[in-house]
Amino acid sequence: MKILLVAATEMEIRPLLEKLATPGLSAPLQLGNVELRFLVTGVGMVATALSLGKHLSREIDFALNIGLAGSFHTGIELGEVVEVGEDRFSELGAEDGDAFIPASGLGLRIEDAFVNPVYSYNKVLSALPRVSGITVNTVHGNEQSIETVMNRFHPYVESMEGAAFLMACQSLKIPCAQVRAISNYVERRNKERWNIPLALSRLNIKTLEILNAFEK
Repeated sequence: MKILLVAATEMEIRPLLEKLATPGLSAPLQLGNVELRFLVTGVGMVATALSLGKHLSREIDFALNIGLAGSFHTGIELGEVVEVGEDRFSELGAEDGDAFIPASGLGLRIEDAFVNPVYSYNKVLSALPRVSGITVNTVHGNEQSIETVMNRFHPYVESMEGAAFLMACQSLKIPCAQVRAISNYVERRNKERWNIPLALSRLNIKTLEILNAFEK
């Protein structure tokens, strides 16, 4: 089975690379029955789409996007690993005074929301809490904009790449999943309340469990 592991930054997969003692990102790694390939796209939806457009192909059996995310809900603990089963480009649309018209409401053939199936054949992946997310160019850090987007889409998490990843995979009909660890809450920017080391540790531990589950 050929799996493409996708991350925005090398930092997000560095613990896994060290655990597997990989020589680098360019060569595939054999992990049991899994041939694992790596792709670091760069941060943001544009970089993700461009990189996936260059490297994603139908030779891949499964694509797994891992990374960090901010949570709109404090009921999700920092460090918790979730699967984003539904994601959307929350900024794609048009303003009409105080109203916002999403892309799907403009009468144009634009996809702005993506729903992913549950992959029951991977028990680790299917056991993760499944949440909805939004993909943004500007992470939220203003109380008013946070309230607005929560009322508009009711997201649980936000990232800067997720919907672009799902769009690319679904366009090529490649099975995929987006897995995120919560590094911070979506609030006025306060890095003292973030816990990136915990999120990275748990993300990479869970990623290895997911990959091992594909072997069986």
